[in-house]
Amino acid sequence: MKIVNKFIPHALVVLGFILVSLIYFYPVLQGKQIFQSDIAQYTGMAKEQNDFRAAEHAEPYWTNSAFGGMPTYQLGANYPYDFVGKIDDVLRFLPRPADYLFLYFLGFYGLLLVLKTDPLKAFIGAIAFGFSTYLIIILGVGHNAKAHAIAYMPLVIAGFILVFQKKYIWGGLLTMFAVALEVNANHFQMTYYLLIFLLILSGYYAFTFIKEKEYKPLLISIGTLAVAGIFAIGANAGNLLATSEYAKYSIRDKSELTFNPDGTKNETTAAMTTDYITEYSYGIAESLNLIAPRIFGGSSHENVGTDSRMYSFMMEQGVPSDQAQDFVSGMPTYWGDQPIVSAPAYIGVVVFFLAVLALFIDDRKIKYVFLSGALFTLVLSWGKNFSLLTDFFIEYVPMYDKFRAVSSIQVILELCFPVLAVMGLQSFFKAKDEPKLQQKALIQTAVFGLGVLLILLFAKGFFHFTGMSDKSYLEAYGQAFIDALVEDRKSLYSADLLRSGFFIVVTFGILWLFIKNKFSQTTALIIIGILMIFDLFFVDKKYVSAKDFVSPVQIAAPFQETPADTKILEDKSIYRVFDLQGQLQGRSSYFHKTIGGYSAVRPRRMQQLYDYQIAKNNLEILNMLNVKYVIQVDKEGNQIPTINPEANGNAWFVSTVKLVNKPDDVMKALDHIDTKQVAVFNVHEHEAKFKNARMKKQWDTTGTIKVVEYKPNYIKYQSDNKNDGLAVFSEMYYKNGWNAYVDGKLTDHFPVDYVLRAMEIPGGKHTIEFKFEPQVIKTGGTITLVSSIGMFLLLIGGVYFERKKLFGNNQSV
Repeated sequence: MKIVNKFIPHALVVLGFILVSLIYFYPVLQGKQIFQSDIAQYTGMAKEQNDFRAAEHAEPYWTNSAFGGMPTYQLGANYPYDFVGKIDDVLRFLPRPADYLFLYFLGFYGLLLVLKTDPLKAFIGAIAFGFSTYLIIILGVGHNAKAHAIAYMPLVIAGFILVFQKKYIWGGLLTMFAVALEVNANHFQMTYYLLIFLLILSGYYAFTFIKEKEYKPLLISIGTLAVAGIFAIGANAGNLLATSEYAKYSIRDKSELTFNPDGTKNETTAAMTTDYITEYSYGIAESLNLIAPRIFGGSSHENVGTDSRMYSFMMEQGVPSDQAQDFVSGMPTYWGDQPIVSAPAYIGVVVFFLAVLALFIDDRKIKYVFLSGALFTLVLSWGKNFSLLTDFFIEYVPMYDKFRAVSSIQVILELCFPVLAVMGLQSFFKAKDEPKLQQKALIQTAVFGLGVLLILLFAKGFFHFTGMSDKSYLEAYGQAFIDALVEDRKSLYSADLLRSGFFIVVTFGILWLFIKNKFSQTTALIIIGILMIFDLFFVDKKYVSAKDFVSPVQIAAPFQETPADTKILEDKSIYRVFDLQGQLQGRSSYFHKTIGGYSAVRPRRMQQLYDYQIAKNNLEILNMLNVKYVIQVDKEGNQIPTINPEANGNAWFVSTVKLVNKPDDVMKALDHIDTKQVAVFNVHEHEAKFKNARMKKQWDTTGTIKVVEYKPNYIKYQSDNKNDGLAVFSEMYYKNGWNAYVDGKLTDHFPVDYVLRAMEIPGGKHTIEFKFEPQVIKTGGTITLVSSIGMFLLLIGGVYFERKKLFGNNQSV
């Protein structure tokens, strides 16, 4: 029974995590679901895929409802033999988003146990980590994959530490499964940032081993981690291989064009421009909102309340009180360096205080790993505000230029500080027989914390309190509005500095009373835990609360069909829609096949076609994309569907092929072209076709070709032409999966007009089929299956070899 008793505290902790997760997101117990704006957009993008899956019980791996057509590899596609995903489903048994909050807690608890923290302190630390404001707000807006990946970070770190502590079997197994789950979460940016921290951690242990001349343990550790990583990556091969294959054709890879839309030379070698990568850069001074939440105004839609200067200003202008209350509930008080912010990245001032305490009282050198990880990623999160380091990483560090919103690397800091906080608590209570050491460390921490706050309070007059969007508000509402807004920003600044000071003083007081034997350790711990939760809970609730939950019906159908949609949907043919309200939104994709959509990995060539041609009102591009309807908005805000009578249709025969030598020439040729008669072909994109081709100067255009069957991953046409013809199809060319068949025989096809497909059609009546048959899915599935079997065999073997340590001498328990 010893082993059962050993796990009872952990079982109680897990039960506590479940209760806290459900209490915080209590509307899920009422059957409600959280409305997440990003997930609503995703739902629009993925509707064709999800409808196909429900009807066919299979994966299409392609959708034509967004950006003219693209793979669904990063749109929630299901991959064969995804056993790791099944494990993840078991761990995420709670309703969303309580499941992610529970994972935050569980993963961080595991890391703290590896760091030899007792269950109560580990429980408190896990709650502090999970309630970090950034981790809560990403659940509110729907960055689920990001939250998912962050939740498994602590377990990966725990696995690495165990391996370096020479616990090779358990450490290797934990690393293998944790990395597999981390990769399966499918947010490669977060995984990449985790890798940066793991390099810091590994560097520390490697230095220690080399210093002690323990070369054998170092080599065994590296080998163990390598084997764990290989199997973990292999178990996700389907997703990884497919995503890697498609990434070359997404906006995350380098442009083939050497000029910009305005005609200037494209100077960058990065996959994305530096401006795009660093658009969301954390301000250097803004970093202070880690310890005082609204020191930089909080969010771009802050509720300043009825005691604000803005509310008084509204009342002075004769605005009715109910309208004034509604207006001040979403004020642009944020005045930092980022375009828009949903909430401050607040880690909790109690967490900060205890983390600093660790630096003064904890004698474990691993604290410097977490401190270094926190500070280094903080500096990287500054992006363009610390361009010396950022530009170096973009130019020289592999894959760094694949990710934007560099401010999000701060998640590593948000993981490191709670670890340091728990280390601080742990070491403080461990030193109970050294009250002078405790007092000295506590006083040093308080002086540092309160000193920072006092300096900021007195430095208030040096800040301008003006935001990036103030100019537009000045033009719309006048100087008096801006003055009121600035006054509210100043009030938030002072109020939150005083708030943080209060929490520091109370935390100091509790620990001081413990030194004086006024509290037991358990009592002091519980009070500190409650203080941590209060500190973070009431900040979190400002940005994600019960008001964000709605009925499941609204989640299932996040967009309402408008009269314009209804009118367009009366047309049962296959066509595309262009919504002038915005290219980057998922609403239109929910109802129609569009040339827009909502994806961070949208097809690069389609985005370029928009930037270089459609944005310049080149209607011929809309014609060749078979855009039959354009949704416009009238003065009253009503959507008006306008038919485009010049749309080329699903396929057509052209008379001439214009041969060019590079992508630049294709794009420039599209400036002035009759797409119904001419197709532009880059000979270097399909050299074999060019060399063997019968690329005639004139082709027969008298034939007809029409769609007779359509599915996202299968299109069937019937052609009827007297002589050989060159057909252009208004579908996206993607060579890694789309195969063309003429009368059942595999037939070559090739790219034209920068994004479209074309092929030679022999004279006569023929059946033409395009089938999406990606080999990468089959290959990835095989590797996934083999790797998954290997993982479970290693698990069984590991448990067998460690059975005595695990179960003791009583094998029957």
